[in-house]
Amino acid sequence: MKPARAERRECHRRPHITTDPKYTLSVVDQSPVRSGGAAGDALRETIALAQAAESFGFARYWVTEHHNLGNLAGTSPEIMVGQILANTSSIRVGSAGVMLPHYSSLKVAENFRVLEALYPGRIDLGVGRAPGSDQRTNAALSYPRPPNDVRHYPRQVVDLLGYLNDSLEEEHPFAVVRAGPGISTAPQVWLLGSRVDSAAMAADMGLPFSYAHFFGLSVEHGPMIADMYRANFKPSEYLKEPLVNVTLQVLCAETKEKAEELALSRNLARVKSVQGYRTGVPSIEEAREYEYDPQELAYIESLKANYVDGEPPEVRERIEALAAEYKTTDVGIVTMCYDFADRVKSYELVAKEFGMI
Repeated sequence: MKPARAERRECHRRPHITTDPKYTLSVVDQSPVRSGGAAGDALRETIALAQAAESFGFARYWVTEHHNLGNLAGTSPEIMVGQILANTSSIRVGSAGVMLPHYSSLKVAENFRVLEALYPGRIDLGVGRAPGSDQRTNAALSYPRPPNDVRHYPRQVVDLLGYLNDSLEEEHPFAVVRAGPGISTAPQVWLLGSRVDSAAMAADMGLPFSYAHFFGLSVEHGPMIADMYRANFKPSEYLKEPLVNVTLQVLCAETKEKAEELALSRNLARVKSVQGYRTGVPSIEEAREYEYDPQELAYIESLKANYVDGEPPEVRERIEALAAEYKTTDVGIVTMCYDFADRVKSYELVAKEFGMI
């Protein structure tokens, strides 16, 4: 006999998230690889940065999923989440995100239920629909089966929630299947995106929504997308009130001049990435010596409006201004530069400016 579904849902219901009047600052880490460096170093630096972020008072630490990219080492967020949890003690840790169309909802649920069983109350499961790669790599991830149709993504999210919370609908073809291990709590699921359809899904399902402002793609529509999410939000057993996170590209240094110098590496890395050369974040020296053509310079200028670069007071002012545009106090920070020590220092300076340490 199947257990009563309503009782199972209640057992796994999480307390709803409420927003704090103070800012909630989090880290999103892409595990960047330096030019000439090793991917293993980038992954170890992700763990070290998580430890630093915890000591600085950041609320969450999320890791990304990318494939077949020489400049980003994070191909398996669920493995990195486990490693980070094992090397920290209190910070929430999660994915930003698992690219769900590549996978079985059941398997993703089981991966994160294992993490929740080991580290209850500390797990965030951010999911997205993007491939995190090029189309050939997308095909390789499912070969010899054909790639999953992204039109099934909404169904996958519903199934993921069902497996995580033992609440698959009675008529579901796999209603008798239970995601293991058996636990009494569930990870917090976030929907990630930079377009209106992801926000609409999050609103309809009653889930928190994270907007990827750091992508720099059509961000002029970002505040409107956040407003649409809030206006259409339906309270659920997962979340009683709408919750928007906006994740920004931030680079903070002791002086504006130092921040601009550090940004040289990131800017050249972005140029090379869009050109298909993803071989690592170049050094400042490499970036200084690079001869930009007018089109490349124009591209960098177009990105600068979306970056938050500078000394601590101006970085805080810009973060607060963007947070106000999105009507949120929940802000994620991505920081990309060549030297790991400079990246850690950037997060430390932001934390100090916001009174976290």
